[in-house]
Amino acid sequence: MAASPAELSSLATALDDLTRRVTAHAEASDAAKDEDTARELFAIERSLNSANRRLSRLALALGRQ
Repeated sequence: MAASPAELSSLATALDDLTRRVTAHAEASDAAKDEDTARELFAIERSLNSANRRLSRLALALGRQ
């Protein structure tokens, strides 16, 4: 099954939601002074943001074809 721009956009939206949830947990861990957990969750947040940018770029590129 080939990836369509609409499907990739939908995945990006889901990834946005997941990123927001991870961020909330990271901030809560940071506020609770659980530095190790907060550090890992913020690293995961950065990775998810990067993946979302890549998905968005791919959806845009496929939409131009």
